[in-house]
This record gives sequence, structure tokens and C-alpha cells, in this order.
Amino acid sequence: MTENFTLFFDAINVGIGGFIDGFQNVLMWIPFYITIVLLTLLAWYKSGKGVGVFTVFGLLLIWSMGFWNETMQTLALVLSSTIIALIIGLPLGILELPIVNDAIKFCILFSTLMQDNACFCYLIPAVLFFGLGTVPGAFATIIFATPPVVRLTSLGIKQVPKNVVEASRSFGATPTQLLFKVQLPLALPTIMTGINQTILMSLSMVVIAAMIAAGGLGEIVLKGITQMKIGLGFEGGIAVVILAIILDRITQGFGKQKKGK
Repeated sequence: MTENFTLFFDAINVGIGGFIDGFQNVLMWIPFYITIVLLTLLAWYKSGKGVGVFTVFGLLLIWSMGFWNETMQTLALVLSSTIIALIIGLPLGILELPIVNDAIKFCILFSTLMQDNACFCYLIPAVLFFGLGTVPGAFATIIFATPPVVRLTSLGIKQVPKNVVEASRSFGATPTQLLFKVQLPLALPTIMTGINQTILMSLSMVVIAAMIAAGGLGEIVLKGITQMKIGLGFEGGIAVVILAIILDRITQGFGKQKKGK
């Protein structure tokens, strides 16, 4: 494949690499205090006062430890991988047409088998196809983090009450209107849970991807392990946990808001 599809893999490398670099440049360009204020306000608005206070003190702790740039690199890789995973996973979970249903089931089965495989196994084809850097890290992360959003999107749509679907059809709703105005809004809390799981799994895989020079907080943890610097590894782990809690609470806040509506 590397001999016959070099141009294809190079194009993906350039495209995904530019996408990640764009996110990273924007996050690096914004001053740290503005980022802290924005994330704190978002966390406060979506998840309450306690999460907002935790966000401001957690991010200030990361900055005081000197890991702000690494945190932004990790956040850029997580957001980029999550967006690509959603672009792939949401359509797979939504499509229920008989013509493509078998193909969708195969994709879900394949993604589930890949998720059950050892995380380190994703790094081998990623390095072979894309070399070292952020792109193979994103490639491995996307494979690992796509199944939750696929399964929960499909589950959410299937759990929409049949009487609601039949009532919409009886009022003359087209398949497109039924999907976007009935099924997706009612399934949105479940879909948001899938997005939440995808973000957290992306973050967990991004740390492992530091083994192939993906950078970010994973590199700090890896240095702590390989160089036997227990304090450095502990600090990097604390930064990862803080970022994971903030992202988890914000996305859960979006899901609870949609469920309430």
C-alpha cells in the first residue's frame, strides 16, 4: 500500500496535518488568560459554579507548572481527532437505509473489533503510512475513538418512540424532515453522550500517541517514565486529568441541557 498509494497517504498527511496545525496555531496565538476566562465561563454556564471554579484553578495550575503549550497541543489534537471522528461516525450511526445497512453494520463491527484491540497496535500502521508526528497520532486516535459515537448515535435514533415517528409520517413529513426535525432532536442527549465518550477516548489515546512523537502532555508523561523522573510524570498526569475533567463536564453539560429541553 505504501508503494502504490504514496500520493494518497501524502495527501491525507498534508490535509490532516494542516487541520491540526491550524487548531494548534489558533490556541497558541490566544493569550493563556483569555483561554482560561473563556473555558471558565463556558464550564460555569454549562455545568455550574463548582465546575467553573475547578476550571479556573485547574488551568492556572497547568500554566504555573509550565505545561501550557503542551496542553494546547494536546487540546488541538483532541479537538481535531474528535471532529474527524464525528464526521465519520455520525453518518455511520444515522444511516439506516436497507441498501447500505449491511455496509454500516460491517463498519460498526470493524470499528468495535479495532477498539477491542490493544491501543499500541494502532501505532504500527499509523507510523508505516504517515511516519512520525501528529498525523499518525490523530490517525490512531480516530480509529480508537470513533466506535462510541457510531453506536450511541444509532442507539439514540432507534430509541425514538415509534408512535412519534408514525405521527410525523402521517402529517406528511419527508424522510429528511423526519430525520432532522424529529429523530435527531429526540436522540440528541444520547448522541451527546457518544460525543462525550469520543472526546475522552481521544484524550486517552493522545497520551499513548506520544510514543510516535505526537507531542503534547503525553510527551511529558513519557519523559517521566523513560527518564525515571517521577515528579515530572506526576505533573504531566495531573495536567491530563484536569483537562479530561474539564472537557467531560462541559460536554456533559451540553447533553443535560439538550435532555432538559
